Amino acid sequence: MARIAIPDDEQANPYGYAARNHAVPIMAAGAAFSEAVYRESRLSLREFEGARMRTAQINGCMICRDFRAQRDVPKIYGDADEANRLVTANGPGPDEDFYGAVSAWRTSGLFSERERLAIEFAERFGTEPQALASDENFWAMMHGAFSDGEIVDLAHCTAAWAGLGRVAHVLGFDTVCLAGLGPEKEAA
Repeated sequence: MARIAIPDDEQANPYGYAARNHAVPIMAAGAAFSEAVYRESRLSLREFEGARMRTAQINGCMICRDFRAQRDVPKIYGDADEANRLVTANGPGPDEDFYGAVSAWRTSGLFSERERLAIEFAERFGTEPQALASDENFWAMMHGAFSDGEIVDLAHCTAAWAGLGRVAHVLGFDTVCLAGLGPEKEAA
């Protein structure tokens, strides 16, 4: 249930309605941040999706949990090519077993070391950011697996998913199926 008034003829797209009618510059900035994440991230698609899915699970956002970058990003931003860079070009997309195992990342054998670290980073970013910031052992592992640029990339992707996914969930925008909608569809 949406937590703001949405006209009957806009019920299928509460994000689009809010973007056109409320806090328009802020909504536009959020959409631009989200788009930058899906266009500019250099993480492998499996690392990206593992961290994104763990964030979605923590946030409780139903749209985010159902979202699959490989399937849904081209619907929002078009197909990837030289002029249209998308994260979907960063390696093969995960299968449903991968998504199903994200919450059990510690014990699942489906993840590489980098994927496991990306998922742990996202989890701790969302649940214990103060402990994450001061965990020297974790940062030694991160620096052993990721470049500084990749760490900054992962941090900003996770920030976008955490913030925008929580907006979707808290405002009740995540209770509507947005599949097949155009550019106003929010990809947290």
